[in-house]
Amino acid sequence: MNGRVSAPKSTRHLQELEQILRGEAPPPPIAQLLGLQLTGVETGRVVVELDASKRHANPMGTLHGGVLCDLADLSMGAAMATTLEDEESFTTLDLTSKFLKPIWNAHLRATGRVVKRTRTLGLIECDVEDDKGSLVARLFSSCMVLRGDEARGR
Repeated sequence: MNGRVSAPKSTRHLQELEQILRGEAPPPPIAQLLGLQLTGVETGRVVVELDASKRHANPMGTLHGGVLCDLADLSMGAAMATTLEDEESFTTLDLTSKFLKPIWNAHLRATGRVVKRTRTLGLIECDVEDDKGSLVARLFSSCMVLRGDEARGR
């Protein structure tokens, strides 16, 4: 468990992610579409990986920034989900990205970490590294916890 984030009293969201990790449940549709793979889950921290190739390229031939944001957004959103009680949901308020180097073909690892979680907000960060451990991008997000009618059906 992440030392800065308390474990929720109920763990439905964490258990659902663990089922995906074990192959007992399908990944989210966006993960299937882009080839994102969940490879690590614990309270407050989630790892998602991608084999980036030319199918993910922008018109200049490098990895499209939106794909990189999707990779990080999935790891950060899943990390936030691990901190939620069963009846809670969340919505992302913002996503900030700092791209540090171009990528063509590489195995990427996005590690999303909940930095701070209050009753209503979460601050999440993500480092995306290539297969050599070099930092490709750092992203940040803030999320708002939803409860009651706001959380239903989400």
